[in-house]
Amino acid sequence: MKKILLFIAIFAVSLNMQAQEKMFVWQNGVKTDFVVTDVDSITFNQLTGNGHEYVDLGLPSGTLWATCNVGANKPEEYGDYFAWGEVNKKASYTKKNSKTYAKSSYNRDIGGDKSLDAASANWGGSWRLPTKAECIELIDRCTWKWTTQKGVRGYKVTGPNGNSIFLPAAGFRNWSSLYDAGEFGLYWSSTPYESDSY
Repeated sequence: MKKILLFIAIFAVSLNMQAQEKMFVWQNGVKTDFVVTDVDSITFNQLTGNGHEYVDLGLPSGTLWATCNVGANKPEEYGDYFAWGEVNKKASYTKKNSKTYAKSSYNRDIGGDKSLDAASANWGGSWRLPTKAECIELIDRCTWKWTTQKGVRGYKVTGPNGNSIFLPAAGFRNWSSLYDAGEFGLYWSSTPYESDSY
């Protein structure tokens, strides 16, 4: 009887030891494991600026990119549409109601100017439109993959450090219509077109 009880006790201890769940954490390819019962809390550092998330793609300039477009709450949403150098969305987009179309006074970088930069005006803080140089860096230094994310077509842009953003193919607006959504997207930089104020 004692042998049977001892066997049951050893078996119960063995089961208890095997039932301990472990949590594995990888950092720079090195795995560390923790017994779940030994961990009292886990927190994740969400990178946000003025309430909006951003991602460090590991680019040489150190530019941090938003995880979604202005007016969107998640990466797959198109967000709002803006004419260049304007900060409010419109019901209709025309040359006539454009504040900046063919105006030579806007032949400068508008980044961070709350009266002309849609990101700065709508999100505040240090948010701003990217410059042409930052857009070129994103194109040249990242891997671009045409994909579908949660039913939305667009590009997954992966930086040198493995972090990524999703740029939905949000099309463009002209007059009151949306064109080519799901086919391509047009994204503004804060740098004006070099050969024409338009």
